[in-house]
Amino acid sequence: MKNSFTLTCFLLSLMASAQFTISGTILDESGEPLLGVNVYVEGTYDGATSDLEGHFSFETAQTDDLVLIVSSIGFIKETIALTGSTDTIEVKLREEISQLNSVIITAGSFNASEENQREVLRPLDIATTAGATADIPGALNTLPGTQRVGETGRLFVRGGEGRETKTFIDGMLVHEEYSPTAPNTPSRSRFSPFMFKGASFSTGGYSAEFGQALSSALVLESKEAAESNRTDLSFMTVGADVSTTQTLPNGSVAAKVQYTNLTPYFEFIPQNLQWDTAPTSWDGNIAVRQKTGKTGLLKLYANLSTSSLAIREASISEPEILLPATVSNDYTYLNASYRTLLSDKWGIRTGTSFTTSSDFASLDKASRKQDLLGFHSKLVGDYQHSDRFALVVGGELMGRSIKQRLQEQETYHRKVDEYTGASFAELEFYFSKDIALKTGLRGEYNALNEEMSVDPRIAAAYKTGTHSQVSIAYGRFRQSASDEVIINAPSAEQEKATHYIANYQHVADGQTFRIEAYEKRYSDLAQFQDINNTASYQYRGDGHARGIELFWRDRKSIKNLDYWVSYSFLDTERTYRNYPGAYTPPFASSHNFSVVTKKFIDQLKSQVGVTYSFASARTYNDRNSERFLSGRTPAYHDLSFNISYLYSNQIIIHAMVNNALGINNVFGYEYASEPDTNGVFARRAITPPAKRFIFLGIFITLSKNKGINQLPNL
Repeated sequence: MKNSFTLTCFLLSLMASAQFTISGTILDESGEPLLGVNVYVEGTYDGATSDLEGHFSFETAQTDDLVLIVSSIGFIKETIALTGSTDTIEVKLREEISQLNSVIITAGSFNASEENQREVLRPLDIATTAGATADIPGALNTLPGTQRVGETGRLFVRGGEGRETKTFIDGMLVHEEYSPTAPNTPSRSRFSPFMFKGASFSTGGYSAEFGQALSSALVLESKEAAESNRTDLSFMTVGADVSTTQTLPNGSVAAKVQYTNLTPYFEFIPQNLQWDTAPTSWDGNIAVRQKTGKTGLLKLYANLSTSSLAIREASISEPEILLPATVSNDYTYLNASYRTLLSDKWGIRTGTSFTTSSDFASLDKASRKQDLLGFHSKLVGDYQHSDRFALVVGGELMGRSIKQRLQEQETYHRKVDEYTGASFAELEFYFSKDIALKTGLRGEYNALNEEMSVDPRIAAAYKTGTHSQVSIAYGRFRQSASDEVIINAPSAEQEKATHYIANYQHVADGQTFRIEAYEKRYSDLAQFQDINNTASYQYRGDGHARGIELFWRDRKSIKNLDYWVSYSFLDTERTYRNYPGAYTPPFASSHNFSVVTKKFIDQLKSQVGVTYSFASARTYNDRNSERFLSGRTPAYHDLSFNISYLYSNQIIIHAMVNNALGINNVFGYEYASEPDTNGVFARRAITPPAKRFIFLGIFITLSKNKGINQLPNL
């Protein structure tokens, strides 16, 4: 017994002599002590928590391969290898950067996606905005920075022409993204908002990855693989469509066919135009999604369409004379993209897009046929070093070939091929969760005019509070001259714009407030006395666009009510084309205002939407005045309504009326080419084809999942 007691005491003394104390201090990056940090030896229960001074202390018996873990919510975990002789340490923890708690650069950009916590407009918002007719540009025209140009329906951003906004799908450029239409009537985007899970609409200062756009980039990210089978049927006052989605092993395939014919509609709704053939079109889409390996995803998308219309247009000077006019278009867009992870830090994205478009337009005996062949290929590497440092590098090649045939008294044939190669690099760095910087360079070579360029882009943001931040952006952008200039003067210089942007944003609890100021300076704009006279071309035009914009959205204050309010002030002038000096162009209005409301009424099983839009007067060139662009249109007003009624879980009835008050909006005037005997030029107002647009549709979904319907699509 005595020997056993002696042995036990000896072993306990050995264990006590093997223990040692680990102590130290935990600080943040600025040297301030951190409270409540967990410190422990890996694989044991030995540890402690830091106090108010950041101090900790504990004993451990482990001496071999001792690994200390230091962790706290909101900070990056530290792993430290210690030796048995180490007893006092100092650890500095770095803040962990995440999408939920970090600053996000927002200057000039509206982002919306399923993952983005600071979303502004989701696909559902686009489809359910009254007056937008489920059209992406139509809904975006309710955001600040855009202009109401009702005779085109396109995106005009911050004093820029419609062509200055470019659309990208999965990073790939889209040529001719709008459907053709009759003269001075609004067109629509060719693409449904419900192809996409997210969108970034940049009204300026956008990423170095995207080029050839002077004013804006609309970047759309298509959906991933579907998770369930479904078939949708739609019967509408303007046509019908059928679509189906089928799941595959590790993927899915979706297809849609749509037929549109406005002949029955025009029988009931009076039109300002005299139609020989109402707009008619066939549209087909197919999308394939296939997962490859653990991280790869291949996306294939095709859009094919054909459309035509015919009207009789009255002569301006002799309204009793009706001139036959026709418009037709055949269109194909193919897009393939692939992304995967190469390692824990490197990812790769690549893709290509291919566009063909054949347009034909005639008026009386004159006609124009224009064929476009466009392509875009891109390879991008994404490097995520840590939550604080990311790098994007890549290269791309884009091109277009335009063939044009004009027939008047004589026939003219013209053709131009343009190829542009580009490389870009962009670094994003988070100094902390409160400060972020993104800087990049974009280099381009245009083979048509043999122009080499390097353009800088930079943006930064600072988090001023838990829910608020300020953001700034600067960038230089360039774009080839318009098609009509390029076809006449293939060596035309690229036009340029420099953007300066600053904004403040507060996002919290279903409410968003933004205020943004900007200035855009144009240079090297094309000038000419006669657009058909190449000798008269110069590239010295310039201009400016400056303004301030406000946006407020509230989904919290009233149950089932979602609304937003936007206002834009624009001051812009430019010297270009055949302008004799600096003037405000006809597509720009100084004030734009929108209010959008949506409410779901439980008792009626219905969602009701109301949108009011206002735009102040625009300029037009009055040929009976000696002053250039001296005319002013009336202000634009539009009050639109829609309602979606859930007849059953999978049957929806949807109705909509645009410009419900029947306001006679005037977008400008067309003038006769020659004056009458009194020296006066006859004119005709440019107005919508009808005072109102009324829509009614029934939407049916067939699926084993009875919770699926087409309400999000409306």
